[in-house]
Amino acid sequence: MAEEMGFGRRAMRRKSGTHRAKTIGARISGDEERELIEAADRTGKSVSEWAREVLLREARKTERDPVFTEIVATRMLLNLVLKHIACGEHLTEKMFSDVLTTVRTTKHKQALDMMQQYTSTDKKES
Repeated sequence: MAEEMGFGRRAMRRKSGTHRAKTIGARISGDEERELIEAADRTGKSVSEWAREVLLREARKTERDPVFTEIVATRMLLNLVLKHIACGEHLTEKMFSDVLTTVRTTKHKQALDMMQQYTSTDKKES
């Protein structure tokens, strides 16, 4: 019964030694509540602990997501190589090496620029 009420999870949380005195709240619908409870249950955490982790993870995200950067780099590589092929050019070893250097040296800026485009579009739609 204590586990059903989440007391076991609370006791585990207190052992961490972290004192948490502040709260943040949000109004949600009944459907949203069920969705959040299910998500928390899938991780074996209380809704409040799960929500805290999700909020902090999102708050701590940087604009420099390495996975996104590598996806942008792959896109750049494909575009640059396909451009040569589409133009009927033979891609030499030196040309390919130059393409790789270009991708490697510009991928971070390209990814940052693209992410800023997405975030500015998201803000306009809100």
